[in-house]
Amino acid sequence: MLIRAIKYLAREIQMRRNPLRYARQLGVEVGDGCVFYAMSRDMFGSDPYLIKIGKRVHVTNGVKFVTHDGGTLIFRNEYPDLDVSAPISVGNDVYIGTFSLIMPGVKIGNMCVIGAGSIVTRDIPDGSLAVGVPARVIKTIDEYLVTLKEKSLGCGALSAKKKEIFLRNYFRTNR
Repeated sequence: MLIRAIKYLAREIQMRRNPLRYARQLGVEVGDGCVFYAMSRDMFGSDPYLIKIGKRVHVTNGVKFVTHDGGTLIFRNEYPDLDVSAPISVGNDVYIGTFSLIMPGVKIGNMCVIGAGSIVTRDIPDGSLAVGVPARVIKTIDEYLVTLKEKSLGCGALSAKKKEIFLRNYFRTNR
């Protein structure tokens, strides 16, 4: 029991210290420049070796990659070999929003944004913003950029402390 607890703590520490290395050790193919925010042990499910993540991908808190259909379990007594699994592929320069769920067999193209809370059940083409349950493309990445520029406060390059001061002042005076 003590050894199991020590192994669990060691994995937790490793996962938090170096999430990229942890994902790679699980078998996830991860490109350079990726960032995992608040990684969890169950992020990659039971078949992490079926997941390929491109370069410069941002995976936020609570995102899960599901590579299999667990519903097959209710049929296992009658069909012991029944199994449905499929790989997941994420392109380069992708942002996956908080608590999104990426389902088996999905391919997310390059230069895509997946909105928070989305359930991605089908492929998302290059250069798309997809949101919802199930996720659907609502605009191109170029249209999304226009929206971002219109809403931008212009403080993205500030240090964390300077940004905090800016935002506190901005929202104090612009409510």
